[in-house]
Amino acid sequence: MRERLALHSRNRLKLGLFGANCSSGRAVTKVPERWSGSWPDCVRLARLADEAGFEFMLPIGRWKGYGGDTDYQGETWETVTWAAGLLAATRRLTVFGTVHAPLIHPVIAAKEFVTADHIGEGRFGLNVVCGWNEDEFEMFGATMREHEERYDYAQEWLDTIKRAWGEESDFDVDGRFIRLKQVRAKPKPFGGSRPIIMNAAASPTGQAFAIRNCDALFSNASLGRLDAFAAHIANVQAQAQAQGRAIDVYTVAVVTCRPSKREAEDYYRHCVIDHADWAAVDHILAMRGVTRQAYPEDFEERRAFQANGMGGVPIVGDPDAVAAELMHLSAAGARGIGLSFVNYLDELPYFCAEILPRLARADLREPL
Repeated sequence: MRERLALHSRNRLKLGLFGANCSSGRAVTKVPERWSGSWPDCVRLARLADEAGFEFMLPIGRWKGYGGDTDYQGETWETVTWAAGLLAATRRLTVFGTVHAPLIHPVIAAKEFVTADHIGEGRFGLNVVCGWNEDEFEMFGATMREHEERYDYAQEWLDTIKRAWGEESDFDVDGRFIRLKQVRAKPKPFGGSRPIIMNAAASPTGQAFAIRNCDALFSNASLGRLDAFAAHIANVQAQAQAQGRAIDVYTVAVVTCRPSKREAEDYYRHCVIDHADWAAVDHILAMRGVTRQAYPEDFEERRAFQANGMGGVPIVGDPDAVAAELMHLSAAGARGIGLSFVNYLDELPYFCAEILPRLARADLREPL
């Protein structure tokens, strides 16, 4: 289990790619070079990340696009089968499935996860989500529960999956939401341990769920407020320790790296301001109750933040500046960072050539 939690790597700072299973990735932009999300591109990207020593790929659980001129994230891969395919095409990379607990039966889910885990010989990870997008739930004919109840259901769902992964066989489940008879699930996860489990909850209820059940929590950080991020990490880990558990905290970053600061800032403005898919941005914000009327003082700031990458730390600059910001996140206590780019395949080689050596010199990564 220790190897799984370390993502099979000795690097102090883990690096991954976030959102590559979706068309346009995480950048809500109309520029023609935006990420395709096609299967061939996903395979090429996974192999490139694998060879560069990246630890993970984390997909977004998305079932329906957000419209706009680009139908932002309108084409997406189901994440567990996506993970299984990428695990078969790589050697070291941990690939996560991002799974809506209310939409997949726990016995089916447990079997799917074990299948992917054997394909990857212990490199499958589970990212549990409870859902927030009512449009998607309506598409499934499912009713979205009240916020607190979503995590009550997720607790029973995950407990059932962990029992199916364990040595127990022919067990019954008599919960408030889940009632099953004579559950039998074979084979078990690869190598006698279980997949690493993540969650990205932001609410107190959701974070309490992650602290009770998960190995890692994804939390947003803000540049200029890393003291608050460090305090959040310390608080989360103290709560886990009080329960006899340990938990890592990861974060996400949206990177625009160019040889000079001016080039990086110019490209950022070109993509995120001048050619943002504002119709899609405003639709996403409206779904969350973020409108100009509700947030008159900082609505434009929220729009730009959403256009850049659906949230996450925006890191814009030359290689020294980008590497320094990643180092600051690590110093604040982040165990790992999920990165996204306007076009992952176009931009990752430069990142690997320029940023990885700088992180190695800072003793955060081993030299390739």
